[in-house]
Amino acid sequence: MNKKDHERDPASIFTTLHNGAVDLHLNNSHQQIPTLSAGGRRCGHKSSTKVIKTQNPYTRLLIKLYKFLSRRTESKFCATVAKRLHMSKVNAPPIGLNRLAKYMTNKDGKIAVIVGKVTDDVRMLECPKMSVCALSFTENARKRILAAGGECLTFDQLALRAPTGSNTVLLRGPASREALSHFGKRTSVNNPHAYDGVKPYVRSKGRKFEKARGRRSSRGFKV
Repeated sequence: MNKKDHERDPASIFTTLHNGAVDLHLNNSHQQIPTLSAGGRRCGHKSSTKVIKTQNPYTRLLIKLYKFLSRRTESKFCATVAKRLHMSKVNAPPIGLNRLAKYMTNKDGKIAVIVGKVTDDVRMLECPKMSVCALSFTENARKRILAAGGECLTFDQLALRAPTGSNTVLLRGPASREALSHFGKRTSVNNPHAYDGVKPYVRSKGRKFEKARGRRSSRGFKV
């Protein structure tokens, strides 16, 4: 470093590459590096919707379509559909015909909209007439809806029929699953109640598997 480098503004940054070929002087006197809070940066909010991650060409086109509709029509329905099209498969649970028919009771003339799959339910003996729009249908579910005089729509057909989501009922399947019962509470691991009621991963449910002290009142205590 020569004498001129020492006489530079103290706010400037002097960087010399290891090969000594390039000297880069950046004056950051008017710029400050943002400091992160103790929790770090907020992740997982809208950043996931900036890039289309799915490789399904149909879904990619639908995302572009409903992003356009939500921007031009300012429809909350289109914005919600666009957001749900971005979601992963585990966050787009399927819905059965029985639950779908229950939600569509006394909603004649309306279209049920599910950003996911519609599956058959053998417990329901008779399928009512319904108009359903979904990403996909199982073969038996499609047969039963069409046999009852209903119709199975795709989202591009729905965009032509109801571009703003008028006369539609936006539905979702049950999001809870067995894997969630093994997860702890959203709290510190130092909290003694962090894992209360959390289902353990046990090889078997017999007497000889994790049923000793703390699991039976006859063995000291029971939690």
